[in-house]
Amino acid sequence: MPEQTRIALTGFMGVGKSSVARHLAKILGAERADLDHYIEQVTKRRIADIITEDGIGRYREIEAESLVKLLSESSARIISLGGGTWTIEKNREMIKRHGLTTVWLESTFEHCWQNIRKSRKERPLAKDRDTALKLFEERQAVYCLADWHFIVRPGLSSYAVANQIVEEVF
Repeated sequence: MPEQTRIALTGFMGVGKSSVARHLAKILGAERADLDHYIEQVTKRRIADIITEDGIGRYREIEAESLVKLLSESSARIISLGGGTWTIEKNREMIKRHGLTTVWLESTFEHCWQNIRKSRKERPLAKDRDTALKLFEERQAVYCLADWHFIVRPGLSSYAVANQIVEEVF
C-alpha cells in the first residue's frame, strides 16, 4: 500500500465499518480514525444525544465540520465514516478532494439489523425495524458511488473482509 494512500469505509450502520477499519490498520500497520468516535471526543457528547436533543440537521452540520477537520488534521490512512456521512454530497466531494479511495461495505438489511439489535449503541435513526429498513433502502443508491464495493456476509469475519480489501485494493 503506497504510503500516501488513504481509504474511507462507508456502509449502513451495523455493517462493521469500525471493526474492518481496526483490522485494516493492524494488517497494514497504518493509523486509523473513526469519524463517529472523533465527533464524540470533540463534542464530548454521544451521537445519539446530539441527534435526539439537537436534531439530525444539526448533527449533519457537526459531522461535516468534523469530517473537514479529521481529513485535514489527521494522519490516519484508514477512516471509518458514519453510516450517513457518505450520503451527503458535500461530504463525498470533500472525501474525494482529499484523495481518499472509498470502500462500500455492503450487506443485507437483515445482517445489519441483527448487529444493530445486538449493539449497546443507541441509534435514534434506527429505533425500529421499519424505520431502519426505509433508511437502508434510501441509502443503497448513494453507497454504490464508492470506488470499491465489498460484500459482508454472515459468517465472514471483519478480519476476512479487511484481508479481501488489502488483497484487491492494495
